[in-house]
Amino acid sequence: MIFGAVGDAFLSRGMKQVGPVDVHHVAKVLPALANPFVILGILSLLIFMFSYMTALSFADLSYVLPATAGSYVVMVLLSIIWLHEHVSLHRWAGVGFIVLGVGIVAGGPSRTEKPPMHISESETAEEHV
Repeated sequence: MIFGAVGDAFLSRGMKQVGPVDVHHVAKVLPALANPFVILGILSLLIFMFSYMTALSFADLSYVLPATAGSYVVMVLLSIIWLHEHVSLHRWAGVGFIVLGVGIVAGGPSRTEKPPMHISESETAEEHV
């Protein structure tokens, strides 16, 4: 969760240094990859993706996805403290609703279970001998 928010903050800072990239300025994407903040953002997001994939390998998506929603709070705090952005009351209210929703989901029962162990045919044949 932290790596996702930090990665987004690094990307935001780096892309503000690079300038606008749109359909008419696609050529600016390649030089953006040389920006140290963009590189750090990509690396942070790769770590986040690895962690996310790991969590999904043993837990339900309906459990993992809300758990990552806490990154919105971290992202807003980073935006204010590090990027010096103004966050309106409406955005804070939206973050509050996200936190409330995560709390509701997290308070429910987890349906994540260990997958059943599969017994190979050779093991079942040995048991019947």
